[in-house]
Amino acid sequence: MLEKLIGDFKDRFGLGEVRTFFAPGRVNLIGEHTDYNGGHVFPCALSFGTYGLVRPRMDKKLRFYSKNFEELGILEVDLENLTYDEGDHWTNYPKGVVKIFKDSGYDLETGFDMLVFGNIPNGAGLSSSASLELLTSVVLKGLYNLDIDMIEMVKMSQKAENEFVGVNCGIMDQFAIGMGEKDRAILLDCNTLEYIYAPVELGDASIIIANTNVRRGLADSKYNERRAECERSLEELQNKLDIKSLGDLSVEEFEENKELIKSEIDRKRARHAVYENQRTIEAVKKLNNGNIQRFGQLMNESHISLRDDYEVTGIELDTMVRLAWSEEGVIGARMTGAGFGGCTVNIVKNKNIDSFVKNIGEKYKNEIGLTADFYVASIGDGARELI
Repeated sequence: MLEKLIGDFKDRFGLGEVRTFFAPGRVNLIGEHTDYNGGHVFPCALSFGTYGLVRPRMDKKLRFYSKNFEELGILEVDLENLTYDEGDHWTNYPKGVVKIFKDSGYDLETGFDMLVFGNIPNGAGLSSSASLELLTSVVLKGLYNLDIDMIEMVKMSQKAENEFVGVNCGIMDQFAIGMGEKDRAILLDCNTLEYIYAPVELGDASIIIANTNVRRGLADSKYNERRAECERSLEELQNKLDIKSLGDLSVEEFEENKELIKSEIDRKRARHAVYENQRTIEAVKKLNNGNIQRFGQLMNESHISLRDDYEVTGIELDTMVRLAWSEEGVIGARMTGAGFGGCTVNIVKNKNIDSFVKNIGEKYKNEIGLTADFYVASIGDGARELI
């Protein structure tokens, strides 16, 4: 595939040496909508993601071409004039990263040509945007020989999405994509950025990602709404409690003080954030102890909370998870990502994978009218240059 992409690059941008970079997608095994609430998440990088082929230029032009949006042709911007423009489509993500690097004092004297190809299903909630941001970060580090470590690149990629693109995301996606390691997931405290790697050893089972093939149309607007509901809850709890985030609370402390939150809806949102954080911490302990059954139960509980308390699932995700729960060999299933479409993550016994895919695919098609896609997830390394 890389040889084909190099050929495509030379067709678009001319002959000469090309450097190749890669950033994975990610899936979050448990810990959803906890990252911006100062809680724990448990994501891993995937083996598929976004490829970037790059060559420096002698002028100030940035020229971008995507194999995923070939109809847009080459999109060109000036290194000295980086502003958000809806007409620039997908290039707002790399543009934003370049601008954050420049604003942070990194010396980017000349532009570059960049061809991008992603095999993350677009809109599936496996984080194609953060993958593109980390891809751009490792490109900048490599092209300009920058003295910057991965955690700093993670923070700057998140900042690009927050401040340039205008999506108020937490740091989980960028962190998992930048810091991923093969066959390991990351327990990340989003308050402190303290993290530990945990081997994902599932014995005779595998992680299956099921794509509802519903694009997450509501995700961004509802995402900002949920953040506001949680921030209100936190402010009302802080009238009595010395806490910096909802992630600071134990379940017991929340239950003792939840009446401080005036709105019933805000209270439900906060309940999800607190309980999900504790579920995530317990889930990693169970995984480390080889208790895959309990890990799966906690995944199921996570989905119920996302459905009932956080209300970010929708009929397609709920149908997919309900069907999974009824299948033989399924240890756990839940929605993953922002919600309102996208994917579910499932732990399925290897001997049942074929029947899982066949049965759920048929039933989902009958109930929802859409064709689902299924992937056996391989856990891969983080963003890097491919030598």
